Amino acid sequence: MSFFLVALGGFTGSITRFYISNKVNKRLIGTWIANITGSFLLAALFILFKTEIIPEWLWVLAGIGYCGAYTTFSTFGNETLQLIFAKKYKIAFSYVGSSLAMSLIVVFSVFYIFM
Repeated sequence: MSFFLVALGGFTGSITRFYISNKVNKRLIGTWIANITGSFLLAALFILFKTEIIPEWLWVLAGIGYCGAYTTFSTFGNETLQLIFAKKYKIAFSYVGSSLAMSLIVVFSVFYIFM
């Protein structure tokens, strides 16, 4: 059953990420938005699961499946390398730095507010 829930969550997460990238018409910004909002959602779901507010099946579906596919380290890495190969070092550095900083700020904020 867990495999099905992860697959279903992963399907919807990847479709959502694809939609955002197409909607903003820029892959770099779309990936950034997905990773930041996904960090927030994953942190919130983790707290809800650990405090037994949501059941395990919902954690598997939404936390592991959806957030795992919605956020995307492989695309983030690929886009960063493309910027470096294009010698756009400032943009690459800003992209990596802001992605990491904002993700950590969002996660720490969620933990601070709800824990």
